Amino acid sequence: MPLINIIVVLIVVGFLLWLINNYMPMDGKIKAILNALVVITVVLWLLRGLGLLSSFDSIHLGF
Repeated sequence: MPLINIIVVLIVVGFLLWLINNYMPMDGKIKAILNALVVITVVLWLLRGLGLLSSFDSIHLGF
C-alpha cells in the first residue's frame, strides 16, 4: 500500500471526524462512541494494509 494513499485516507477520515464533532448536534456519549469506532477501524485498516494483521484475511462476514 503506497504511503501517499495512507496519508490521504488519514487526512480525509480525520477531516470528516472533525466535521462531525464540530457541526453535528449529538450527545457527547454518542460522539465518544463514534470516535472510538472510527479510531479502532482505522487502526485495524492500517495494520492490515501494512501486513501486520494478516490473520483477519480468512474471516468472511457472509457477503
